[in-house]
Amino acid sequence: MLAGIYRLLLPFCVLGVVAGISQPAYFPLRPPAVPLAVRSPYTSAWVTTKDGATLNSASAIFWSGVDLGWEGIVTVDGVSYEYLGVGSDALPALPSLKKATPLTTRYDSQYSNFTFAAGPIEVTASFFSPVIPQEVCRTSIPLSYLITSVRATDNATHDVQLYNDINARWITYATDVKVKWSLHESGITQPVNGSNATITSTTSSSIFSWLLELEEAYTFGEDENFPQWGNFTFSTTAGNASTEFTFESGFAADVRYGYVQNRSLTNLVDGDYRASAVREPVFAFAHDLGAVKRESSVVYTLGSVQQPSVRYLNADGLSELDPWWMKCYGSSLYELIEVHYRDLATSQELAARWETQLRADIARFYRENSSSSSLSSGWFGDLSASWMYSNSSEGTNRFGEEWVFDSRNGYGFYNPSTFAGVAVPDVDEAHSYYSIVALAARQVMGAYVLTARQDSDSSSSNTTAEPFMFQKEISSDGNVNTVDVLYPAMPFFLYANPAMIRYTLDPLYENQEDGFYPNGYSMHDLGSAFPNATGHVLGDDEYMPLEESGNMILMTLAYARFANDTAYLRDHYEKMAEWAQYLLEFALIPEDQLSTDDFAGELVNQTNLAIKGIVAIGAMGEIAKAVGASSEAANFSATATSYETQWETFAIDPSVNHTMLAYEWRSSWGLLYNIYPDRLLSLGIIPDHVYEMQSAWYPGVSQVFGVPLDVRHFYTKSDWQLWTAATCEPATRRLFVDAVAFWLNATSTQYAFTDLYDTVGTGEYPTDDDGDITQFIARPVQGGEYSLLALLK
Repeated sequence: MLAGIYRLLLPFCVLGVVAGISQPAYFPLRPPAVPLAVRSPYTSAWVTTKDGATLNSASAIFWSGVDLGWEGIVTVDGVSYEYLGVGSDALPALPSLKKATPLTTRYDSQYSNFTFAAGPIEVTASFFSPVIPQEVCRTSIPLSYLITSVRATDNATHDVQLYNDINARWITYATDVKVKWSLHESGITQPVNGSNATITSTTSSSIFSWLLELEEAYTFGEDENFPQWGNFTFSTTAGNASTEFTFESGFAADVRYGYVQNRSLTNLVDGDYRASAVREPVFAFAHDLGAVKRESSVVYTLGSVQQPSVRYLNADGLSELDPWWMKCYGSSLYELIEVHYRDLATSQELAARWETQLRADIARFYRENSSSSSLSSGWFGDLSASWMYSNSSEGTNRFGEEWVFDSRNGYGFYNPSTFAGVAVPDVDEAHSYYSIVALAARQVMGAYVLTARQDSDSSSSNTTAEPFMFQKEISSDGNVNTVDVLYPAMPFFLYANPAMIRYTLDPLYENQEDGFYPNGYSMHDLGSAFPNATGHVLGDDEYMPLEESGNMILMTLAYARFANDTAYLRDHYEKMAEWAQYLLEFALIPEDQLSTDDFAGELVNQTNLAIKGIVAIGAMGEIAKAVGASSEAANFSATATSYETQWETFAIDPSVNHTMLAYEWRSSWGLLYNIYPDRLLSLGIIPDHVYEMQSAWYPGVSQVFGVPLDVRHFYTKSDWQLWTAATCEPATRRLFVDAVAFWLNATSTQYAFTDLYDTVGTGEYPTDDDGDITQFIARPVQGGEYSLLALLK
């Protein structure tokens, strides 16, 4: 087991130089964007790696790509080095201000760690957004940590100061909207009077927080995905500032220039409230760490906080739901900041346990499900974009398969005898898989907010009740709890904490069972515009009846199985039986409907959509059996078996080599990812020969970055590739897993892990016939990458 775990630590990329910019070594690979602070749809900051960008050569960005001002400077023996942000670019040339040299960039499921050389000092910027799904109270906190550490590399002592600031862009997309701010010290009601007052050593443990808010707020409103209500906070303590801790707000250029010149700030709070584009206001802290030889560090926290969080419609009318953290820690924002800041050590311990378990479970999966018992260490090494677009190679991999790679085509690595794709040679699949799921973890959790239920007393300290969980369909439609976005994310929660599936399903069930949805099939989403979970009382949501009805039944059974909660099936059996009647009528011959891949358009009698409905009917048989409805169980089970037999005659190409994309569309094909729940839940509806046929087919249609979604396009979806991989034999599974990791390491996309990308060229975002680009950014569907781990449970 230990060897398997250690293999996960090997690098995909090596230190190099791109366009004259010093590049770090990346571990476990080079993602298109690295998560910085990712805790909610509104606390979601990243930095791109496109074109060789690094933490101190590109601005931090909101998930949508909007620049955010986040600046970090370390001063060593009077020379300042910028390690975070690009604020120095706006300053005049100063001999005492330089760029720190990037050394390494590492990520796991919890942290993104960047190391830099700043003269004789090594700086580590550790961005920590805990992923601890079993800890519901801590998970509900929308704040993130930055720990900046310094240590001498020459065994000598050096005089060190640290500077960090954020700007007003964090709270609003609009650059012409007035922002108000204040500075607060923990335990003191009134804001800090910024008049050059000295902060004494007696306040070294006090938490100082910049608090930003809009002058005119609009509750439950968004502007270009930024919230139009709530606060943004940025906090720290004097901590290890043995000599001096100072603060300042003001015009960015003035504040930063003043720090570089004086190595401290003025303790002034700018009283000229204004918009972010008007003499860019920044909010800064500076720590004088004094003589540093061994490691010394400063902790910052930041995030966007909304009270209330979600507007929700149920039998009690429209309710304003408070964030769940209020049930845990009380209603005070300042108390939340205090609790979160002082919880760092505990959160780190819990996060380390989760990360350790993740690595152990990956090692276990590959120990139990590999075609080879002695996988040798391997990684992508120099298989970067520059190599891929200029290289032709051939060889034999560790499994004895011949392979050829020719940069002049898009086939990737393939067998020259059969022309079928093979996995990236001599790459450890376990390393590839770890690289994918570790990157996905914060992105998945960052799309959700947890709230109290409408009848809860937010002033109570009782935490025995359960929260609602609301997901934002980030970057595509912005809907609330979109059923076919919850569905692909399901494997993550089955692995991490099945109860969280119930927290997302509960408001969907409650709204429909209270009579707020008029149709006899499942609704598409709980609201068209996050955070307004106001349903669709006219039944005018996006029309995906078969897709969503099947998804709800399958998610409900999956939750009940993994959580051993048969009572939940009884509670919602009537509503599921209603949806199942729709499936009985339309699953086998679905006619003209949208599937979850609605961006591809409608298609008559989609093979993959039909099998989803059929598998869901089979699942309904298991549900009926569990609740004691034996006659209904027998009917559902028999119908699913009958439908599957008929489906094979409609769905399998006359060549008997693969299923077709749609009935009667000979030679067409697509990813048959909807058979995954059959294997996940051991339903036994899909015969082995279908799994085997599909597994043998995919390598013959693979491209350099995996298998296209279907025959109509070169684009694919990473979540569906990993769902499909979980249904395949080891060699084909390996092809899928390595292809997704290879894409991550070489893609020219620049934002958070997209689930939709081209399998050829530079792995870019796909464009349609009109040249319009489709960018699915930071979406929670990447929970689907946990498809293999969910099979362990």
